[in-house]
Amino acid sequence: MDSPVPGPTTAIVIPVKNGMPLLEEVLAAAASQGADELLVIDSGSTDGSVDAARAAGFEVLEIAPETFGHGRTRNLAVQRTTADIVAFLTQDATPLPGWLQAYVEAFAVDARIAAAYGPHLPRPDTSPMIARELTDFFGPMSPDGRVQVQERADWPGWQVGFLSNANAAYRRSALEQIPFRDVEYAEDQAFARDAFDGGWFKAYQPRAGVLHAHDYPWLSFMRRYFDEYRGLHETTGYRMSFYPAGIARDALVEARADAQWLKERGVGVGTRRRWMLRALRHHAGRRLAGVAGSRAHKLPAPVRRLVSLEGRDGVGDGGPTPPAETPADEVSAVVATRRIEPGAYAEPYAVVAEVETRGVEPLDPAWRPADEGGPLEIAIVVPGFRPGSGGHATIFTLIEQLERFGHRCSIWLHDPFGMHLRQSPADVRDDIRTHFRHLEASVHVGFGEWRGANVVLATGWDTVYASLRLDRTGARAYLVQDHEPEFFPTSAERLWAERTYGFGLHPICASRWLAELVVDQHGGGASWFDLGVDHEIYHEHPEVERRTDTIAFYGRTVTPRRAGPLATMALTELARRRNDVRIVSFGWSSPLGLTVAHQHAGVLRPQELSKLYAESTVGLTLSLTNYSLVPQEMLACGLPCVDVAGFSSEVAYGGAPPLDLAEATVPALADALERLLSDREHWRRRSAEGLAFVRQHTWENAARKVEAGLREALATQRVEA
Repeated sequence: MDSPVPGPTTAIVIPVKNGMPLLEEVLAAAASQGADELLVIDSGSTDGSVDAARAAGFEVLEIAPETFGHGRTRNLAVQRTTADIVAFLTQDATPLPGWLQAYVEAFAVDARIAAAYGPHLPRPDTSPMIARELTDFFGPMSPDGRVQVQERADWPGWQVGFLSNANAAYRRSALEQIPFRDVEYAEDQAFARDAFDGGWFKAYQPRAGVLHAHDYPWLSFMRRYFDEYRGLHETTGYRMSFYPAGIARDALVEARADAQWLKERGVGVGTRRRWMLRALRHHAGRRLAGVAGSRAHKLPAPVRRLVSLEGRDGVGDGGPTPPAETPADEVSAVVATRRIEPGAYAEPYAVVAEVETRGVEPLDPAWRPADEGGPLEIAIVVPGFRPGSGGHATIFTLIEQLERFGHRCSIWLHDPFGMHLRQSPADVRDDIRTHFRHLEASVHVGFGEWRGANVVLATGWDTVYASLRLDRTGARAYLVQDHEPEFFPTSAERLWAERTYGFGLHPICASRWLAELVVDQHGGGASWFDLGVDHEIYHEHPEVERRTDTIAFYGRTVTPRRAGPLATMALTELARRRNDVRIVSFGWSSPLGLTVAHQHAGVLRPQELSKLYAESTVGLTLSLTNYSLVPQEMLACGLPCVDVAGFSSEVAYGGAPPLDLAEATVPALADALERLLSDREHWRRRSAEGLAFVRQHTWENAARKVEAGLREALATQRVEA
């Protein structure tokens, strides 16, 4: 019988100076974690901290106060210990039970993790400003409670650059390769950048929590914030913008959020108002301290010493000399310029650059299914969405059918624009189930939990690039719902969208017209399917009285391919001709701004849409690229509709389209609408033709063709082991 493999050894290190009385609590909690080594480095305590540390079982290393440095002293701790994992606390951060073991488990996720960090939790007496800040800051880092691995500085997610030595652990081999910088502040965040640059990963472990909340008197708070932002500037170049009106506005927004946070916890109105005043002063002061601290190198040394909580001026006191200004700080000699700080979020198209610089992850034959005709592991990469998105409705409906066929599906949200920034995977899954389909698929925000798949299915041009960087996949396919380069004018986005067809993903197109276009313009082969109709939702409603004056207009005018200005002017022309027309717009939350009075229904649930179609007389929905799902759903409810001729509809609907196709001009569209309103015989014929046409269009049939396309991707992308 094999002997069990021993786990990594661990050390806990706490830098200390006059940490009493809270230090005793921290020492006891740390000593109970079961570490192999316990070390306190004391830099001149006079309050009994050294005796307390020794009494708690810690080795104590005493150093002269003037030799202390946040990075320098922690590097000394690494030299004095031998453990595989070195965990750091500050003297006021109390680790919760299981804290150290949680870090051991985090490092076991991936051997490339150099550092891991956990949440800072408020103490019972923490002020609401700080308690809410901690909750809001750490909550989005792992909404599902799992370890989140961050592989690079521009990795999608919340505050990816953050790392705090108040509560962090490090792999010794990484610290030996990348020691902490010898800086006054933010040595931890500087390490994070250096680690990313060196090819290491970072992880957030939500179960490695500590009680740690700085709650000083107001003036001490401001002095601490001065030091913190000063350190950020010295290590990262960050400089807080100074706009007085913006500071006042932001302080008010934050104070209101504090009041709401208290309200949600049952705090009375009077207490909330008192805290609101304190919160206003706190948040405004913090921003002013940030402005001053990030420009501290421009202040006289005596002023720096006076304002700093640590009383340092940064020159001649053992601290580093303020850094020389970089080229980004140099104003132009010929025109007026000002420095602009780096953006708060990663470039949304960073994954494009990653593919171009680091290449495409090769397909992995180990992830091909053993049974070519059996159930598949399908990973679907989707872009961010909002309720009412027709493209996402198609994606999620197809996933539902694939699940019914026995395939195991997972959904991976690629959200570089932050549409779901504050949402957990569970929140996103709830949105899918509420607004689209009740799926069994697991939902993941980002790719930190990527585990591999038989087939990766990209569902939009930007998700193609994300898919190309995923390893452990047997094949890649591309669900093409439209020719997306046409969504953009001449631009980088258009160029990148066009290139997606050249990466070898097998296209599965949402119409024969679209498949022919993709093959003609980009070469290769393509599968295709017809859009389906959910006949359980979209059908005739005998209980709903059909009006004779109502036009249901899919008014998603924010989408250029929907030809919004053309449609709205056609409706205006129709209203000019006759005063008995009732227009109901839907499909977007905001009203259209038509020059005629109309009804606005906003974004409707499918069951509501079905009844709107059953009530209406004519449907108006235009598409200048691939044909739309909306007309089919209208036809299934017995509603004749109007679209534009000369694009995809003639091919999609066959030689005798079951809807009225009009020339893409204002008079022609108004004529088509008016004929369906006035000619009852024509209306009845079109209604019957539409019902007959959609009867054969089901999502099961559509998904079977998608399934065949996925298997074709596996068949045509064979790679040797």
